[in-house]
Order: sequence, then structure tokens, then C-alpha cells
Amino acid sequence: MKKYVCELIGTAVLVLFGCGSAAVAGGTLGTLGIALAFGLSIVAMAYVIGNVSGCHINPAVSLAMLINKKLSVKEFVCYVVAQIIGAFAGAGLLYFIINNSASLDVATTGLGANGYGALSSVGLGLIGAILVEIILTFVFIYTILGVTSDASKSSVAGIVIGLTLTFVHIMGIPLTGTSVNPARSLAPAVLVGGEALSQVWVFLVAPLVGSALAALAFKALNKEN
Repeated sequence: MKKYVCELIGTAVLVLFGCGSAAVAGGTLGTLGIALAFGLSIVAMAYVIGNVSGCHINPAVSLAMLINKKLSVKEFVCYVVAQIIGAFAGAGLLYFIINNSASLDVATTGLGANGYGALSSVGLGLIGAILVEIILTFVFIYTILGVTSDASKSSVAGIVIGLTLTFVHIMGIPLTGTSVNPARSLAPAVLVGGEALSQVWVFLVAPLVGSALAALAFKALNKEN
């Protein structure tokens, strides 16, 4: 149970501070600032809950661990449930904060929800959004599998993973807002509703596809692991 509580807390922190930075201060922070907010959230949580749960805080990460037999099916389901609850807790707190601001509103900020077409800063289409999310998630998950497979790298794993999440966000934010995490995408979309909710399936499916491809590639290219 401790593992699942840690996953809930970690995902809530990621969504609150990552999506919150995009929603509340995106215009001030810019792409790099928002990317760092997501990445630093991972770094912080990795060194707090990593020794308990592994700090997945992302169903795509948990799926890769399931494929690589680091999680049982039961653990995978419990991890994902905890992550989704955590995402809604983080998005709910963000919703409450924005709702209590005199100059912000949920509809305008979008709670950091992902999107394509009219919701993309560059007008990226559906196929482009799917491809981008698969590629970004593949790179992110492949890095996680690589750095966590070597015990000698454990002291720097959190930093490497956080920086990798930062750099995929630098490219992805103007395109889709960067998901690479179904839980992070689901909660803001549900609370915002409208077009963000109608598009959220892309940000649930594509990251899981990218994760599965990364896990299978890692298994094939690192058979000794």
C-alpha cells in the first residue's frame, strides 16, 4: 500500500506543478520554464519516493515495467489506479486555485490540458500529434529503462530521468503540450471538458504505444537484462 500512496502523491505533485506552471505562468515562463517544471517535479519525487515505489507516476512507465517483468499484472493495475487518482487530486487542486483567482479562469488556462489542431500552439494535426507523442514517449521510456537497469547509475537516475522529461517537453510543448503520460493528460481534460476531453484519447493511446515499443526495443537490444 505504501507504494501506491507514493505513486498517488508523486503524480499529484507532477500534475499540480507541471500543469500548473503551464496554466498559471505559461506566458511568463515560456516553453523552457514549463519544461523545467515538469522535469524538476520528477527529480524531486524520484529522490523522495523512488526507493519505495520506483517513482513511476505515469501509466506509460508502469506499462514498460510490466512488459519487462518488473511489475506483476496486479501491481500494474494498482499503480495505474493510484496514478489516476493522484492526477485528479493534482488537477483538482489546480482547478481550485485558479477558481479562486480574480484574474484567472479554468476555461482560459485550460489546466495545462493537451491538444492538437486548434488546441496546438502550431496547429499540429491529428496524425502529427499521434506520431509526436509516440516518439517522445519512446525516448522518455527508453531512457528510463536504460538508466534504471544499471545499479551503478542509481544515484543519478532521478536527475537523468527528470532532464529527459524536460527535453522532450521542450520539443513537445508547442506541438501538443506534451503528454507522454496518460494520467497527466486525463485529469485536466476531464475537468476542463469540451474539445480537450474529446481529444484526450490521443494522449491516452499514443503514450502507451510509445511505451510498449520502447519496452520491446529495450528487451530486444539488451537481452542480458
